[in-house]
Amino acid sequence: MLEPSIDSLQEKINSKYTLVTISARRARELQGENKALVEHPKSLTYVGMALEEIDQEKLFVKETE
Repeated sequence: MLEPSIDSLQEKINSKYTLVTISARRARELQGENKALVEHPKSLTYVGMALEEIDQEKLFVKETE
């Protein structure tokens, strides 16, 4: 089972496309700085760390009107 689950992530960001785009962009940022917003990430991969940040609401999409 993958953590965080897609169901819990989609409660935070309801579009799978947006979820993938944001996590990939954040993973590229993490490659350069390697400083996650999560205290002790469980994942060893950059994409996994980005998904953990989304799940813990450290990374989110600002809705515009």
